[in-house]
Amino acid sequence: TEALGIEKLLDKYPDELSGGEQQRVAIGRALMIQPAILLGDEPTGNLDSKNSQDVVELLHRASRHYRQTVLMITHNVHLTDAVDRVLQVSDGELRDWGGMQE
Repeated sequence: TEALGIEKLLDKYPDELSGGEQQRVAIGRALMIQPAILLGDEPTGNLDSKNSQDVVELLHRASRHYRQTVLMITHNVHLTDAVDRVLQVSDGELRDWGGMQE
């Protein structure tokens, strides 16, 4: 809860949370079960830049620690600095922007 900044939300109902808070709780719930693959469709879409970076760092740490694959779909190109590989879809065509990093 602390890593996502949601420790103060533990006694709240979903309708009492902002969109960004709901998003952070959803990410926490997804990480809690330690899936082999975590799919994120704009996981930082409703977050400010600081919280967005915190979430991306958390996903990166979780992928390394739990050996998870994180597939994140985003329009935010600033989030690609922390990933191993970037793919772009443009005009229905998939383009690889970078190779695998070790």
